Amino acid sequence: MKRALIAGAIGLAGGVTVYKWDNPYQTKAKVRDVVSFPPVPNRTQQLSRLKTEEFDVLVIGGGATGAGCVLDAQTRGLSAALVERGDFSSGTSSRSTKLIHGGIRYLQNAIFHLDKEQWDLVCEALSERKNLLDSAPHLSAAIPIMIPVYQWWKLPYYYAGTLLYDLVSWGERLKWSRVISKQTTLEEFPMLRDKNLKGAVVYYDGQQNDARMNVMLVLSAVREGAAASNYIQVVEILHNEEGRIRGALCRDSNTGEPFEVKAKSIINATGPFTDSIRKMDNVESESICSPSTGVHIVLPGYFSPTNMGLLDPETSDGRIIFFLPWERYTIAGTTDTPCEPHARPEATEREIQFILDEIDSYFDCNVKIRRGDVLAAWSGIRPLVRDPNAKNSAALSRNHVIETSESGMVTIAGGKWTTYRKMAEDAVTAVTKEHGFSHATPCNTSGVLVEGADNYHHNFSIELCQRYGFDSEVAEHLAHNYGTQAHELAKMVQLTGKRWPLVGKRLVADMPFIETEVKYAVQYEYACHVKDFIARRTRLAFLNVQATRECLPRVAELMAVELGWNEETLEAEIKDAEALIASMGLSLL
Repeated sequence: MKRALIAGAIGLAGGVTVYKWDNPYQTKAKVRDVVSFPPVPNRTQQLSRLKTEEFDVLVIGGGATGAGCVLDAQTRGLSAALVERGDFSSGTSSRSTKLIHGGIRYLQNAIFHLDKEQWDLVCEALSERKNLLDSAPHLSAAIPIMIPVYQWWKLPYYYAGTLLYDLVSWGERLKWSRVISKQTTLEEFPMLRDKNLKGAVVYYDGQQNDARMNVMLVLSAVREGAAASNYIQVVEILHNEEGRIRGALCRDSNTGEPFEVKAKSIINATGPFTDSIRKMDNVESESICSPSTGVHIVLPGYFSPTNMGLLDPETSDGRIIFFLPWERYTIAGTTDTPCEPHARPEATEREIQFILDEIDSYFDCNVKIRRGDVLAAWSGIRPLVRDPNAKNSAALSRNHVIETSESGMVTIAGGKWTTYRKMAEDAVTAVTKEHGFSHATPCNTSGVLVEGADNYHHNFSIELCQRYGFDSEVAEHLAHNYGTQAHELAKMVQLTGKRWPLVGKRLVADMPFIETEVKYAVQYEYACHVKDFIARRTRLAFLNVQATRECLPRVAELMAVELGWNEETLEAEIKDAEALIASMGLSLL
């Protein structure tokens, strides 16, 4: 044990441990060089820039679209800034189905209703799907999704649809769809009901860690030179004497301090809150956002195979439901209910039970999905919009919509997670045309690697095990959440004092999250509050609310050391975090 601890200490101090094999046919082992990334400018430095500099573009909204906009603008040679009233990805962008997809149901609607808009959306999303998977291999991956078939005529019907889905994507296709027999279906997904089962169709889409992806996009923009800060609320849009945009009056939500951000243009990328910013610009603006809420639930991982999802294409109310493995657990959803936009939507008991009833109908009689199996439940708001420029302005658009106001503010709304990059490209292009930014270059974000993707490889978790002494489950978690930035996190870890693992003290015994992630989230990822860590920097609150509640005091204690909280602040942070996990289903369990 003593030797193991000494070896671990040497590995941590030097950053690299070289392993040699006693193989006479093998020469000196190769060890990958570790690329060091310094911490990004801290929040105080970012606030200083926001208060003193004038920017070409100010992006309001720190979700996927806003993060994409600030990255796009900055990489075009524009000086760009971003402000978010809550935490990055604290809204809709962290509450998705976690899929990177073209929208197979949109393809069905496009064919049967001859809907060109939905056809264009599918084509665009399938193209962007491949780009998103390539730009963040540590946060995303292809996933096979099964459509079980219980009537013979539906086998060719569903296969034709998925085959067309493949053909539309063509060069960006992940893998060809396939038809599998009843026996193979049950081997792949043994929990399925076998009575009357004829077989299944399997097609491929992408899957991601949405909140982590969002945060990585913000960090990528900051490394390019953008200024960005969370917990900055816009309270007024500022205009010059000619009525054109000149910036925004903001308030630091953490301190209450007001200040102006000077900007030549503004992009409104606030999702469900689009209309509130539009009315700040022009109080007479007509509302274009028609939000609806979608609920997801999380179940134990044993309810789904580790690498096979399931799609129910015909629920009792005509919608579809996905049943997917995610982060060692199982996610199921979603619903679709009109709602009013608010900062912390909650799942209702009726919506949770609807999802349970629908997925239970597909399962073997010996597999019972009980209400008590639900570990977390959350609601996200979809910002469906009406296109104010369309002839039929009352119709809701599934695609994204861009509107330029008389003052020059560009609003980007609608769309979906998968197409965030194209949405950002269109929004920044609109800004450059409206404001005559001749120094802006064409968009070049296609193929740009996000934070943590440089030098990443699919055996990276093994490298972390060997180099630092993490156990395999923690190493896999770090690899898939931080990519090569895990090297920076590993420099902060403490020895466990055990023979194995050498490093990485867990926050929760049966989950791979470690204490060092708290320190890293504060120093490298702008985590300001306990709720930032449990919901967005890690996905604890989205996976298991009971386990999250158990580790809250320790997370708060670790953050207090980093941020200098007193006892009163620490207690307030825990209380605020408890309110968040109550909204994630704890109050319903």
